[in-house]
Amino acid sequence: MSSPTPNAADNVAVQPPKNRRGFLLRALVVVLVLAGLGWGLWYFLEGRWYEETDDAYINGNVVQITPQVPGSVVTIGADDGDLVHAGDVLVKLDPADAEVALQQARANLASTVRKVRGLYSNVSGAQAEVAVRKVAVDKAQADYNRRRDLAKTGAISAEELSHALDALTSAQSGLTTAQQQLQTNKVLVDDTVVASHPDVQTAAARLRAAYLDDVRTSIVAPVDGYVAKRSVQLGQRVAPGTPLMAVVPLHEVWIDANFKETQLSSMRIGQPVEIRADVYGGKVSYKGKVESLGVGTGSAFSLLPAQNATGNWIKIVQRVPVRVFFTDAKQLEEHPLRIGLSTKVEVNLHDQSGPLLAKQAPAQPAFTTDVYKQQLAKADGMIAEIIHANMAGESHEKQ
Repeated sequence: MSSPTPNAADNVAVQPPKNRRGFLLRALVVVLVLAGLGWGLWYFLEGRWYEETDDAYINGNVVQITPQVPGSVVTIGADDGDLVHAGDVLVKLDPADAEVALQQARANLASTVRKVRGLYSNVSGAQAEVAVRKVAVDKAQADYNRRRDLAKTGAISAEELSHALDALTSAQSGLTTAQQQLQTNKVLVDDTVVASHPDVQTAAARLRAAYLDDVRTSIVAPVDGYVAKRSVQLGQRVAPGTPLMAVVPLHEVWIDANFKETQLSSMRIGQPVEIRADVYGGKVSYKGKVESLGVGTGSAFSLLPAQNATGNWIKIVQRVPVRVFFTDAKQLEEHPLRIGLSTKVEVNLHDQSGPLLAKQAPAQPAFTTDVYKQQLAKADGMIAEIIHANMAGESHEKQ
């Protein structure tokens, strides 16, 4: 038996109605148009006021620890990853040579103080000598005057008068010599006391240098931070400037974000920034602000800048480093970051009041330490003690 042949009515029932297909196409077009309008509206009202990049990395100060005096390493106080505070001893060098030099400088200062005290005594002795010479001149002058009157009457001979004149001349010469010696001695101590005498100050400067050399055998951390890149070993003989380790203050990191040059037209200093670090994914968001816009592209400051004046030049969109500072230190304490980590930054461009470049010089240092200030203060105290001990309790005023 042959199967029944489908009729025309069945074919019409199988095909979908044309008006339904047209409706679906029109609906799709309407959805696409509405989506495009919505995206355009969002872009002009909100989206165009943000610029973002994932070419951004954590950066910070890497404080190199280097010796200031030569020596052999006898102690290493910290290793990679350790937390250290400003003033903590990181490396200690053998202090034997420095201690010997310090003792020599102390002895030299004490000896110089005593010699300078002798200069003041010489002035007093020279003053007494001048007084004696003045008395001798007055006596010789009186003798000469008396004999001159007697010679006029013929009571004494001319030879005796000549001897009196010679005695007067000799006394006057002695007075002149004593006065010159007094002046020479006064020049050595004039307008000074023992502590301010040039010889004493020279010896004190040598003591300061020796004291600093002794103190610098203990190499301290200049800032709070974490130790990294330790390369020093026990017994190593190090020279001034040799890198021993580094201290990284992770509480003072920043971000160097590389934006395309086409993204900088509306970017200004001070604009708020939202930061997300890859190490925490999207769970943690940091607040920051634009601190500065780079004064050149990355390629311009590279070791081998690109030579664009060639026949095969191809235009490449350049990137400019933008420095972003964190504004909430508490966020860094709760979720610490490390040097070199990747981040994604988004700059809010609504506020256009900031400048493109800094308008004034920094009012204070960008980074500073005060761990070395007390070293010279202690040296000055030692100098004052040595001077006082060698003054034998005497009070020397200006001559």
